[in-house]
Parts: sequence; structure tokens; C-alpha cells
Amino acid sequence: MKKVAGIDSSTQSCKVTIRDAETGVEVRSGAAPHPPGTEVEPAHWWRALLQAIERAGGLEDVLAVSVSGQQHGMVCLAEDGAVVRPALLWNDTRSARAAAELTEELGAAAWAEAVGSVPLASLTVSKLRWLAEHEPENARRTAAVALPHDWLTWKLRGTGRLSDLATDRSDASGTGYFDAPSGNYRRELVARALGDTALAESLRLPVVLGPDDAVGPATAVSNAPLLGPGSGDNAGAALGLGLAAGETLLSIGTSGVVATVSARPTADASGLVTGFSDATGVFLPLACTLNGSRVLDSAARLLGVDHAGLSDLALAAEPGAGGLVLVPYLEGERTPNLPDASGTLHGMTLSSLSRENYARAAVEGLAGLMAYGLDALRNQGVQVDRVTLVGGAARSAALCQIMPAVLGLPVAVPSSGEYVAIGAARQAAWVLTGARPQWVAGETAIHEVPETPQVRERYLEFAACS
Repeated sequence: MKKVAGIDSSTQSCKVTIRDAETGVEVRSGAAPHPPGTEVEPAHWWRALLQAIERAGGLEDVLAVSVSGQQHGMVCLAEDGAVVRPALLWNDTRSARAAAELTEELGAAAWAEAVGSVPLASLTVSKLRWLAEHEPENARRTAAVALPHDWLTWKLRGTGRLSDLATDRSDASGTGYFDAPSGNYRRELVARALGDTALAESLRLPVVLGPDDAVGPATAVSNAPLLGPGSGDNAGAALGLGLAAGETLLSIGTSGVVATVSARPTADASGLVTGFSDATGVFLPLACTLNGSRVLDSAARLLGVDHAGLSDLALAAEPGAGGLVLVPYLEGERTPNLPDASGTLHGMTLSSLSRENYARAAVEGLAGLMAYGLDALRNQGVQVDRVTLVGGAARSAALCQIMPAVLGLPVAVPSSGEYVAIGAARQAAWVLTGARPQWVAGETAIHEVPETPQVRERYLEFAACS
């Protein structure tokens, strides 16, 4: 049996899955936690990776490995390869003002045209501007900039040479200075961020490889398996699920992600859709919400039930929740861009205000929020045929039944799995064999119910007023 390994280095933890390269069947796995925070020493990621590999039984019999990881973070490296300062993660919002300044200077439409996205606090380009403004000495010491998955891939490569830094289109497309359709970095945007053309021109950026290109042997671990280029986590999940054009990843964890595999790029000047690439050579336009599974968590807590009890209550109510509409901007919102908004409950009457109706309004509100993200993708001409629901909220029986009615689309719910790590393992098998693996997917439940357009329209009406 030829074995490959996939690594998911997320914000919270590192997970390793070792699989049969031909069938995709898991052989063994391991995991280790990451420290909390929005600023992290990359050395913690490396220690967690080595610990997860050890818990997975090592890589001695593994022939190829790839890393998928949290996107956008900024890892600054000095000329000798040393980390200049702790990495700023995607969720570090100190760069919010920098993002707004960059957008104002060039214009949202020009940014979208150049790189498919408008600067956000999460994007690396905004963090570079923050670095230049607040830590100019560290900016001057920086000889190379990598993303978290790039840095881990480089550490596995083991040479210590900055010239061996490598990445893929999916993660590069989340920097804010990479033009995915042309495959080129936009150095003038790096210069705008840093305020220093000479530094921007000399800065080493990772070589962007194709999905089946090998970085080289992973000499930092025993047996030196072949190293794939890796990917960003959302692209890794789409690859792990085997999504094709028109199929949409809908991931609901702490936040929500709606991303569709697309043959064409997008350029959304509104900033709602970010123009990412996928891990196969096409594109992955994506909309992200701040609110996700915590909408259901809060409803369950308020009603004094667990999640199974919340589902029972929600499914006991009629579609439309007796007129109750919850707009769940409980932590502000990103899609739509209303960071200072709060949640609102509409339609309260003596007859509508019941436990069952409130439970259903929470589920319909979360489904409506995801529908808003889908509409943002459609407004960019993205084809959406079917939705695949993953994440913690996919365990909600009520959400699985109500989501297809609100979206007006079939909703596939695959068996539970670490799909980012699985996607990385698929890529490793692709690099090893030269052919994209056709692994048989696990058991998937397809939920198709009659559409309830009135629920969706009523939600979107109130959401527009919030």
C-alpha cells in the first residue's frame, strides 16, 4: 500500500491524516492543539505538527505529504530565515484601518480588478501596511513574507533557504497582492502597502506552484517524503469533498463560509465576495459571515435546551415561525458588511412568541444569512447548483431540513470528517501519482424539501433594514 499524509494546520489545532493513496481510506491519524490568540509564534505550529505526526504513528512509511492551513496570516522572515516577529493571524483586526486606507487610496473597483478582492483586515496586504506603519524596523528587517501553510511547507522542506519558499494559487489568492488569472504577484500593491518600492521589489515571495507540482523532498522528517504545494483551508476542504464546478461548500462553524468552485474568476467591488482560487487550477469565490453556529448556541441557551432539543422545538413549528424573523447579527456582520450591527427579532405578537417559533426563527435566520452569501455569489455570475453542508452546525437535524427549503437547493450532508486534511492528502496523492485521485466519497445524505420562498424573502426584507 502506498501511503500519503494530509495536514490541516488550522487556527485551533494541527491534524494529520494518513491514507491509502489509491483508495483514500484512512490508515491512522493524530492531532495536537495550537495556542489561542490572534498573534502566534510560528514555532508553536511546528511543535504541534511534529506532535501530531508522532501521534499519527510517524511518516516513515509515507511517500508524499501536503499541508493545508489557515489563510491570510503574515509570517515575516529575515534574510537568515529567522522569524522577525510573531505571525499576525487572519482574525487579528489591528489591520482594519490599514485595509480601509488601502481601499480608499486605490478605490475598491481597482483592487477588485487587480486581485479579485477588496482589502479586508484579514488579508496579508493589510497586515503589511500595518507593519510598515507601526513597526517600521521590523518591516525593514523582513526579507520574505509567507503564509502559515507556506512556512510549514518550508519547514518540512528543511533547507532553510528562502529561495525554497513555495505556495499554491489558492493561498496566494488570499494575500491581496496576487492576480490569480495571470498567475503573477502585483509588486506595485506590495509597494503601496509597505510605502517602499525598493523593499517591495527585493521582498522574496513564495513561488506559486501548480496543484500537482512537487516542492521537493521533506528532508526535515524521516524518510523525506515528497512534498506537495499545499493550499488554503477552504480550498483544501473543497478538494477533500471532491466538489466540482457549480457545487458550493457551505461550512458553518463559529463563522460561516459559502464558497463555490467556478471556472471563471470574480471581481466584486462591493467586497462581499473575495476572489479566491481553488486547489485544482480553477477558482473559489467566497463569502464569509461572522455569525455561524453560535446563532444556534445562543438560541439553545436561551431556551434551556441542548441542540437536539432545539431541533425538536424548531421542527415542531410551521415554516415562517408564526411570523417571527430573527436577523442574527449577534456579533455584527461581515456579509453584509455591518460590523456594528446587532441582532433583531421581528414579528413578535402574543401568538407568535412561543418557544417553538423562536427555535425555528433562529434556524431560519441562520439559513437566511447563508442565503445572503449565496446571493452575493450569484450576483457575481457564479453558478450554484447544489450545496454541501459541513461544520459543527451540520449536526443540527433542524438545519439540515430547513436549509434546503430556505435556499431552494438540495443540501448534501457528508459523513463527519476532517475535510481540510483529507484535501491535503488528496493533493499529496496527486503529486505522488501524477493523476488527480478519484477517491470514493463517504456516505452522504441529500436533503431535498419543498422550497419556502416566502421565508427567504421575509428574512431578506428585514435583513436589508437592519
